[in-house]
This record gives sequence, structure tokens and C-alpha cells, in this order.
Amino acid sequence: MYHRPVLLEESLDGLNIQAGGTYLDFTYGGGGHSSAILERLGDGKLIAFDQDPDAEKNKIKDKRLLFIRGNFRYVRNYLRYYGITSIHGALADLGLSSHHIDVAERGFSFRFDSKIDMRMNPEAAKSAVDILNQYPEKALKILFFRYGELKNAGRLAGAVCKARSKQKIFTTGQFMEAIQDCIPVRGQQKYLAKVFQALRIEVNEELESLKQMLEQIVSFMNKGSRLVIITYNSLEDRMAKNFFRSGNVKGTIQKDFYGNIVSPFRQVNRKILQPGLEEIERNPRARSAKLRIAEKLSDQ
Repeated sequence: MYHRPVLLEESLDGLNIQAGGTYLDFTYGGGGHSSAILERLGDGKLIAFDQDPDAEKNKIKDKRLLFIRGNFRYVRNYLRYYGITSIHGALADLGLSSHHIDVAERGFSFRFDSKIDMRMNPEAAKSAVDILNQYPEKALKILFFRYGELKNAGRLAGAVCKARSKQKIFTTGQFMEAIQDCIPVRGQQKYLAKVFQALRIEVNEELESLKQMLEQIVSFMNKGSRLVIITYNSLEDRMAKNFFRSGNVKGTIQKDFYGNIVSPFRQVNRKILQPGLEEIERNPRARSAKLRIAEKLSDQ
């Protein structure tokens, strides 16, 4: 198990697992959450998604587990293919696994000088190398501003374009050298984390995938079923918050005749759940995790 599950007990309690039910783990990773779900599942069924072939190598041998090597953005198609018409709950831990961060060749971390790849699915066509060397300066600026929320996105994009005009940017070391003058003296680690986050989100189309998954899964949820989302940045968390509150990712509110907000969900925890000091000390990467839980109000 190469991923230490974040907020494990809180997410399992949030799912309110019923023995014999059908559940989804949208982010299998090292199998930590899936293994814990199976312990409570009885004779139920667990469908786990992951587009990374390394995750499939960690597949638990259990007849109750159906592992799907694919992006959860296609959940509707996969569930229909396997004849699954309804579920009792779903969990998505949207963080990177320790495996992704600690394996230099995957190119997710600025701690190593390796190919700056960042693909969750190594077979995907577009890597961070392609983005850094092919995107126009304006597109890079938008990317760094939108997905990294970086105030000097324009300067950052300009630095990338200047460097690539002399030599193709292929490694994390070359990229770091290209943007060196853009990195603030204080808060370097936080700044670089945002830069790499922006690239990773673009490479894997993470926000669009999350949007599509949320919009598709609601029709498969039974009354009383739970959706548990663990996010690690404000962009993901805002999307989950909007969806749970309004039933759409933009957060557009609709009200009934009496002025009550119309939503397919009841928010189980109006105050987000976050790791305690003990868990953060044990796993510092859990520091930014936020957990939200919603319950489906009807079968419609």
C-alpha cells in the first residue's frame, strides 16, 4: 500500500457503509480506502477507479472488488457497461498518492531533477513537457493564474517562453532554472507547490474530470446514499461545496416557492472536516485536506 489514506475513519464514517451495499472508490491509489471499505462491506460490492497502471498492480484480490482502470470522468459509461443502476455511496480522495510524489520519474515533484511528466495515466497524449514547450504565452499565463492562483502568472509565462526559445524544457531542473527569478524569497515551497499544481491540473484535466464525475454520479445515487469528497486545494473544494449546496458545480442557487434552496443533497457536515495535529504530524501531506459529506435526499 503506497498511499497512506487521509482522514480514513472520518471518510468511512461519512460513507455510512451498509453491509451488502454497492460503493465506489473513485481514487483507488494504493488501495488504502478500498481495503477499509471492504472490511465493513459484508457481501456488498465495491467498484474502484484508477487510471494509473501502477495502482492496478496493487489491486486487492477480493471477489467483491471490481477494479476499473479508467478515469472517473467516464463513470456513467462504466457503470452502464457493468449493469450497475444504483449505488449506496461513493468516495473520492483527490490528493496525489505518495507514490506519485516520491517516484522521480513521474515528474510530479520539484524535489527531483527528472522528466517533467505529471501524467496520472502514462499513456495519455499530453504531458507537462508538451504544455511548457507548446502553449502560447497567453495560454500559460491563464493556466498559472487560474489553476495556481499565482499573482505573477504573466511574468512566469514570459520566463518559460524566454527559456524555451533557447532550449526545450524537458526536466524539472530546466523548468526550475527557467522560472528562478519569479520565485519569491519567502514562501518558496508554497509558491512552487502552486506552480506544479497548476501544471498538473492542466495535464490531467482534473477540474473538468471532477465536474463530469459529479454531474454523472448523482443519478445513480439512492435516497440516503452518501458522497464523500476529500479535496486538497481551493479550486476542488469550491466545486465540491457548490455541488453539495446547489446540485451544480457553479453554485447557482434555485429556490422553491417558499424560498428554500433546491438541491438533491443534504450537507452532512456543514463545517468541513480536517486532519488533526496527530495525523498531520504522522503525514504532513495531509495538512491541506478538507472533507465534505453529502447525502442524497431522494431517488430522483
